[in-house]
Amino acid sequence: MHKYKRKTAQSPRYRPGASLSRSGSVIGAGLMSGTSADGVDVAIVRFTPGPRGLRLRLLGFRTYPYPPGFRRLLLNNSDPATAKLDQISTLNILTAELFSDAVSNLAFSLGMSLRDIGFIGSHGQTVCHIPGKRKMFGHEIRSTLQIGHPSVIAKRTGVTTVGDFRVADVALGGSGAPLVPLCDYLIYRSPDLNRAALNVGGIANITILPRRCAPGRVRAFDTGPGNMMIDLLAEQYYGKSFDRGGEIALRGRIVPSLLKRLSAHPYSRLAPPKSTGREMFGEAFVRDLLRRFRGERKEDVIATVTEFTALSVYMNCLLHVRKKDFPGELIVSGGGVRNRYLLDALRRYFHPVPVIVADETGIPSDAKEAICFALLAWRTLRGKPGNLPSVTGAGRSAVLGVICPP
Repeated sequence: MHKYKRKTAQSPRYRPGASLSRSGSVIGAGLMSGTSADGVDVAIVRFTPGPRGLRLRLLGFRTYPYPPGFRRLLLNNSDPATAKLDQISTLNILTAELFSDAVSNLAFSLGMSLRDIGFIGSHGQTVCHIPGKRKMFGHEIRSTLQIGHPSVIAKRTGVTTVGDFRVADVALGGSGAPLVPLCDYLIYRSPDLNRAALNVGGIANITILPRRCAPGRVRAFDTGPGNMMIDLLAEQYYGKSFDRGGEIALRGRIVPSLLKRLSAHPYSRLAPPKSTGREMFGEAFVRDLLRRFRGERKEDVIATVTEFTALSVYMNCLLHVRKKDFPGELIVSGGGVRNRYLLDALRRYFHPVPVIVADETGIPSDAKEAICFALLAWRTLRGKPGNLPSVTGAGRSAVLGVICPP
């Protein structure tokens, strides 16, 4: 499917089986659940090393929605005001069970056995992400927590599982996010065109790929909220988990005072490396907006927040991307591509830069992050680094994750 212009992989430091041999291809699965917490994305990918680099072929992808009530339980335990330690402990195991079911179900639907899968890479489900430094007991600490323990997935599926990717980067002084930019670099870098890869999940993150860039020139960061605030408002106002197709936003009008307030948020002006999450743009933030703008029409508030999501991406590019590196093409992936209002707004702001959907490049928009975590697991099992210090701020590149045997 896609070639990486890199040397053939070296022998792995960890060898869970013959399926990970140097010369042959291997099938891996990637698991992803983002800050929207609406389900498990599963991608099953064939990796084939060759003399001109690594080839990927997507064999199958599917999103498995969480069972009724589960999303609310996750979100409650991602909010400091409602989180309970016993529930987080239980969710750590239960989420992994659901991830395991998702891999098994997709493999079955493709006519495969779990024995055909050489490894699984699992991002887990983020319930807390604190990328800023905190001084505690003589140490400067950053932290991040993803539940859905990979050991449970390995035992339930019988497949070697790599997970908990972000902590190694945090331990080296990085923010632990974003990690997808390495995959963007391998897939999308160009010899003659500045590109940017934008993923709009719960949080929006962008990767800047100047033409002919080496890994150290890649820049990437979270731009702010993606679907998160829109989803929370749709749930609060209409009892819906999201604004399907941007239909609610398309009925609304901009509330100037709300857009001005959102645009003044200090996060956009914070210089990279930076990352954010539900702690900044989640339930507490939305509750405050609802209180301040409770007299506005519901569809107008959602339209304004959707407008801000696109505007914040553009503002971040103007503020933090050098003019000579400004994208000549913007490739958008994630659930946000199905929001017509959001996609139209991005095209308005970035005009005349072409804004294209990742599907047009051969990578399904919804599948990209799951594919990337399969690729990160592939690299971990071969002792290859998975982070970009120029992106996360880590002191050095590192092999990421923990490897859990079946």
